[in-house]
Amino acid sequence: MSLFSSKTKIRCGVAGVGSLGQHHARIYAGLPGAVLSGVYDTDGKRAAEVALRHGCRQFASLDELGENCDAVSVVVPTEGHAAVALPLLARGCHLLIEKPLTASLAEAEQVLAAAQAGSCLVQVGHIEHFNPVMTFLEKEVSHPKFITTERLAPYQLRGTDVGVVLDLMIHDIGIVLALVRSPIAQIDSVGVQVLSKTEDIANARIRFESGCVANLSASRISMKKAREIRVFQDDCYLSLDFMNQAGHLVRKSDIIAFGLKMKIGLVKPGDYSSIPIRDIPIEKGEPLALELAHFVESVSKAKQPKVGAALGKTALEVAIAITEQISNAR
Repeated sequence: MSLFSSKTKIRCGVAGVGSLGQHHARIYAGLPGAVLSGVYDTDGKRAAEVALRHGCRQFASLDELGENCDAVSVVVPTEGHAAVALPLLARGCHLLIEKPLTASLAEAEQVLAAAQAGSCLVQVGHIEHFNPVMTFLEKEVSHPKFITTERLAPYQLRGTDVGVVLDLMIHDIGIVLALVRSPIAQIDSVGVQVLSKTEDIANARIRFESGCVANLSASRISMKKAREIRVFQDDCYLSLDFMNQAGHLVRKSDIIAFGLKMKIGLVKPGDYSSIPIRDIPIEKGEPLALELAHFVESVSKAKQPKVGAALGKTALEVAIAITEQISNAR
């Protein structure tokens, strides 16, 4: 049962207000049902700047942040997730931890145990699950046979504390796990270390017990940005763009109808310009705003979030398995 009434605003805070954390603060500051109590960062000057911008407190310590907040976003480098999350959970704070959940499975277990002990909710920041594209996929995909994903980004120093699998590919791992809903039978991976101490380009082929195969590619040394997915199943083919929130699909039933039109002469032989490719009507929205709104609602209503710690841990397990395969092949 929730301790918050429908009129109570959730006191929110942000631990880490760098390039991404500042947007968590921005959204909390304007989110109905939430109030931005304050922010904390080891860079006091940065924290003061963000606090001034949003008219909230700059907390002097992590302990002070936890004491004054019901819910906190943990937006620090991956290796610091557990160190920041555990004391906040000990104070009874509900957490949104940016992906990946932690740097290791041992730390993930610690976070899950602490959350359970303190009856705290933990949501993991797999932001694409709140992209309107994912909402469409969840409605349309029922029995996928083959999935391809491509996630590309230009090189930047931020995020290179982990390899491209934990940095970028983990988004698509979470998406594929949610769509296929089947145990994994086999993983085959390859990766190349180019500019970083860890892999910058990676490809993973995941075969599920259901028979579905997913081919995931990620690069952080690309000249362009891309976040795309293609799904093939018996009755349709879907191609969607997470970045531009657009896409198209081809239904088997439409192709059958097209063939019948050809038989009765309504379509000229060789004229394929009228093959029924449907543009997907996607209502666009800011995924981070949708994600944080869901987090606040989950805390307010004491309900498990869409992307809880269990899914975050499973995605981390797969990502680490891929990373270890790549590392062992060097």
